Amino acid sequence: MKLLVTGGAGFIGSAVVRQAVAAGLDVVNLDALTYAACLANVAPVADAPNYAFVHANITDRRALDDAFAAHDPDAVMHLAAESHVDRSIDGPGAFVATNITGTYNLLEAARAHWDRRGRAEAFRFHHISTDEVFGSLGPTGRFTEVSPYDPRSPYSASKAASDHLVRAWHETYGLPVLLTNCSNNYGPYHFPEKLIPVVILNALHGRPIPVYGAGENVRDWLFVEDHADALLSVLRNGRVGRSYNIGGDSEARNIDLVRAICAILDRLRPEGAPHADLVTFVADRPGHDARYAIDAGRIHEELGWRPSVTLAEGLERTVRWYLDNEAWWRPLLDRAGVGTRLGTGR
Repeated sequence: MKLLVTGGAGFIGSAVVRQAVAAGLDVVNLDALTYAACLANVAPVADAPNYAFVHANITDRRALDDAFAAHDPDAVMHLAAESHVDRSIDGPGAFVATNITGTYNLLEAARAHWDRRGRAEAFRFHHISTDEVFGSLGPTGRFTEVSPYDPRSPYSASKAASDHLVRAWHETYGLPVLLTNCSNNYGPYHFPEKLIPVVILNALHGRPIPVYGAGENVRDWLFVEDHADALLSVLRNGRVGRSYNIGGDSEARNIDLVRAICAILDRLRPEGAPHADLVTFVADRPGHDARYAIDAGRIHEELGWRPSVTLAEGLERTVRWYLDNEAWWRPLLDRAGVGTRLGTGR
């Protein structure tokens, strides 16, 4: 199988690329290399004979057509997206352009390619999305694949729109699609503006650790390498036209997550302990969803996939990775917006 991965230099996309290359698939990584992308993320496989890189933006239809013609993929895994909620509050236009228009361009380029190949039965267009499209939960219940859409941020609204486009291209044109909606990812190579890297890096530098509101917001946490494994399982064995929720079975309040990371750092880097003393509660994000939780029963039952990494194990592995890989994260601290409070709605 030759696989075209969009956004393969990003956090989740690079985990997919690394696993797919290691599994022997021919992988073409198409990435625009925007602020959150980093070719160091795929350095472990960059010299592999079954890996190729294309520098292109999914908003550029001609570049997409050229990539399909040059590499003739058997499947597409679409991970390219603007994904930071706070940035979507400050600049929603980029999210509309990439997540909606970019997905439209990719669908049309893939459809044209599929038509040229005689509508090959084995072709797949796998669209990777988020649980945030379903909105906010109360203290009980979980999102299923039939939960109504209720996006509440420019980011989640743009991802919801892209989901709808993918379903429409399947129903209207017959394009063989797969969809997945995941919970919050974490792990190695996570860009330093997201919660877990912020906690680790601020603690290491003795800086305040910002926690929105009272830290009561609940998320389900999914180790990124488990997610990549699930995505490849769906690609190989998922039913065309079907959507699959992917979760880590690891719900936690933000404040409890932050304190757990601080406790790991107290043990591994006791200088500055207790690091939890750095926790600083700050004004909440506008429209901050209270709770996300995933019911992943479908992927468990149909495909036999389950997460292999517990939250405690994953946090330990993640903290150790950041401690051991300063050469990766240090240059990223100078990128636009990193270390700056974004998304206040002002």
